[in-house]
Amino acid sequence: MRATMTLVLISAALAIVPAVTHAHFKLLEPASWIVENDLGDPQKAGPCGGTNTDYGRPTYAVTQAVGGSTLHIKVVETIYHPGHYRIALAVNSPLELPVDPKATTEQTERGPRSVSAEIMNPVQFPVLADGLFSHQAKVDGPLEADVTLPNISCKKCTLQVIQFMEQHGPNNPGNYTYHHCANIQITPDPKKPIDTAWPKERQGS
Repeated sequence: MRATMTLVLISAALAIVPAVTHAHFKLLEPASWIVENDLGDPQKAGPCGGTNTDYGRPTYAVTQAVGGSTLHIKVVETIYHPGHYRIALAVNSPLELPVDPKATTEQTERGPRSVSAEIMNPVQFPVLADGLFSHQAKVDGPLEADVTLPNISCKKCTLQVIQFMEQHGPNNPGNYTYHHCANIQITPDPKKPIDTAWPKERQGS
């Protein structure tokens, strides 16, 4: 009887301990550059997903777009965590993508935990949108937005979608950010001026 009561008390204590969860998201539109599982993994490593041991399997998907027009972004959170998203675009190489947002952290008994992150306002090259889908509660259903592409020419731009997670411990790799990318082919609109703030496509890229 005493052993049974002890087991019940231990079970009850475990039940009230907050579960440690890791936010995950899937990139639904545009098509992801790697194969994602039901949780959206692999997505911890920057700048475009993968992990230390799994770089991801390429989908070879390339989304066609017109410069100066909007591109539809659609993600779904498979495991909730508060935070926000950022969209960026690299013309010639993923190495052009910006570093992950600088995080403000607090120290807890389990180590550092994220509180907030810097948000670029107004956005400038190579960021297209920041502070997107900011939320502090679970969202049912997909998160969707349209971002305006620069009027440029590129055969294989890299569109990056990242999620900064608040109230979260650091991951290895990725710290407080999860990452996805998509390959975008942009054809410039001849009726609009070329966006000179963006680098020109290198020959052979």
